[in-house]
Amino acid sequence: MYYLNNAATTWPKPSCVADAMRDFLTRGGANSSRGTSSERDMGTMNLILDCRMKLAEFFGGYDDRNPLLVTFTANITEALNIVLRGFLRPGMSVLTSSMEHNAVMRPLRALEARGVRVEVLAADREGSLHPEELEKLLSQKNFDLMVMSHASNVCGTVQPVKEIAGICKAHGLPLVLDTAQTAGLIELDASALGLAALCFTGHKGLMGPQGTGGIVWEPEFASRVEPLITGGTGSYSHLETQPEDMPDKFESGTPNLPGLAGLNAAMTWLKETGIENISRKENELGEHLLEGLTSLAGMKLTGKQDMKDRVSVFAFNIEGFDNGILADELSLKGFETRPGLHCAPIAHKTLGTFPQGALRVSPGYFNTIEEIDAFIRELGIRN
Repeated sequence: MYYLNNAATTWPKPSCVADAMRDFLTRGGANSSRGTSSERDMGTMNLILDCRMKLAEFFGGYDDRNPLLVTFTANITEALNIVLRGFLRPGMSVLTSSMEHNAVMRPLRALEARGVRVEVLAADREGSLHPEELEKLLSQKNFDLMVMSHASNVCGTVQPVKEIAGICKAHGLPLVLDTAQTAGLIELDASALGLAALCFTGHKGLMGPQGTGGIVWEPEFASRVEPLITGGTGSYSHLETQPEDMPDKFESGTPNLPGLAGLNAAMTWLKETGIENISRKENELGEHLLEGLTSLAGMKLTGKQDMKDRVSVFAFNIEGFDNGILADELSLKGFETRPGLHCAPIAHKTLGTFPQGALRVSPGYFNTIEEIDAFIRELGIRN
C-alpha cells in the first residue's frame, strides 16, 4: 500500500498517539469536570489542560499563551461554524477568498440566505491572492469579518497571510484563518499576526486522531461571538444560562477525551521531531514528485508549477484520462489518492478544473522517495 492522501488525513500516525488513546480508555477514562478529586478525575483534567497549554504555545496564543483561550471542537469544520455562525448577523458583511473549502463556503452561503452579505476576493489561476487587491477593496468597502484558508486543499498554494493580516489590521477588520493544510507544517503565531481566531484540525499536520480540532481566540473577539451549542460544561452548575468564562463558553457536552489524549501525545511528538524537520522532508518529497509529474506526457498540473509558496499537495489531470477512473485504477495497484472536487468547488472554478475536478496526490512525513518513484512509474505505464 502506498498512502498518498495526507491532505485528507495524515497516516500513519506516530505510535504514541494510539498508545495514549488506549491508555486513556483502559487506565483513565474519567469524564472531565464531572466527578470528584479522585486520581482518575484529576488525571483527565490535567490531560486536557496539558493539551491546551501545548496548543496555546504551538499556535502563539494570546495573553502570554493563555491555555483558556484555546477551545476544543470535533474538527475544523465545527470550529469555523462556531466562529462564523456565532459572530455574523443579518446586515453584516463578510469577505472570503475564491480558494475556500466548503467548510467555509457552506456556512457562509447559509448565512447569506439569512441576510449576511458575502463577497469573494478572487485568486489567480495559481490559487494565489494578491494583497494589493485586498488593499484596494478595503479602501472602497467595509466588512465586518474576513475568513480565509491559509493553504489550498486542492493545489497546495499558500497565501501571503502575513501581508493579508497586516492589511486587515490596518483596516480594523477581524481575520479568521483556516489552517487545515498548514498547522504542523508552517510556523504560525496567532498573536503576532493579530488573528481574531485561528481554527485548526487535529488529524492532519498535527498528527492526531480524527474527531479533534479547535480554536485559538483573541479574547475581545471571543467575547463578541455567541456559542453555537449550549448545555452542561461541568462548571457553574447553579446557572441555567451559558457561562461567559473561557473555555467553558464554547465547550458544552463531553469532549472527545480519547481523541484529546491522542492529540496531546501528537503535540509532544511534534515538538520532539521539530516542525522544521517535518516541513523539510515533505518539501523534499514534493519536489521529487513534482519533477516526476512534469516529466509525463499529457500532464496538466493545476496551480503552481514549482514548490515556491506551497505545501506538498498536487492536483492534476492527464490528457485522455478521467481522474476518477484513474484514481480507481491506481487504487487497485495500492496507491491511495483522491479524485474529484475535494469539497472545494469554488477553488476548482478558480483553477479552471470545474466540473471535472482533478486527481490529488499529497505525500506526508512518513512517505519515502521510493514510494514517490513507484507512483510515477505507475503513472508512466498508464501514459
